[in-house]
Amino acid sequence: MRPGRGSAPCHHGELLQGFFRDSVGAARPGLVTLPSPVAGVRAEFRPSGTGTEVTVRPPGRGKAARAARLALDAVVGPATGGGLLTLHGAVPPGLGLGSSTADVVAAVRAVADAADVRIAPPTLARLAVAAEAASDPLMFEDARPRLFAQRDGDVLEVLPGGLPPLLVVGCLLDGGRPVDTPACRPPEPRPAVVATYEELRTALRAALAAGDAAGVARVATRSAQLHRTDGEVDRLLAAVDGPGVLGVQIAHSGNVAGVLLAPGDGPDAERVTAALRAAGIVPTGWFTSGGARHPRPVGALGGAW
Repeated sequence: MRPGRGSAPCHHGELLQGFFRDSVGAARPGLVTLPSPVAGVRAEFRPSGTGTEVTVRPPGRGKAARAARLALDAVVGPATGGGLLTLHGAVPPGLGLGSSTADVVAAVRAVADAADVRIAPPTLARLAVAAEAASDPLMFEDARPRLFAQRDGDVLEVLPGGLPPLLVVGCLLDGGRPVDTPACRPPEPRPAVVATYEELRTALRAALAAGDAAGVARVATRSAQLHRTDGEVDRLLAAVDGPGVLGVQIAHSGNVAGVLLAPGDGPDAERVTAALRAAGIVPTGWFTSGGARHPRPVGALGGAW
């Protein structure tokens, strides 16, 4: 093996989250992430000549070290080899940006590069779930939206079309308090609840097929209201209500959120940013997701994203 490198993007929370029927009718946790062009993680893996331990820098990124070990087991052999894994990228953890999955995916790709092999995205998804219990679909390299079973590493549906351009004004709910993803699988909800999520799935499928940004935003807003019932979504909606706002989206596990507007920057994004500050909600910047991407960081955390 030789030194290897890998990278992975992050995301900006979800457009849809809940429980969805798979091909045999079982209800499974699933989500559709909102891509972000602003942040990501790079990894370097240097194999060692002796031992099987994977050391990670900076320390404390145990999921990435575990993923590197699983990747070594897959491409070299069980309990064979070790090395130093170095991660680069200032992605705030615990906010719902997919920082741990980005660490994991970048680590696996760096190990694969060191072994001069390619690990296909479906296999990488299973390795990611094994390393961190729940994963985001950051290992898929094309831009097609996916309904992803984050606890299993399975794609429940590749949705039609692509994400229409949306201007996303990012912010932090609940003061930006970090949130740990629960290790345990959530219990299956009542059939009526699953039926509601399936209606949103159908609506998102139709909006994506039609390139309907407003339709996507409506689904994201309703999904956010169903997922988070502590009043933070209603507070956000009240703060930014006005011309140009299509809806909001939030993270599945974390306090990052976004106000969704029609493409283009300028007065609407500036007005929303000012409204967030006036309501005591921290803005983090804005970017365009879907179509042409022109990230424009502003606010307290703009330099990190």
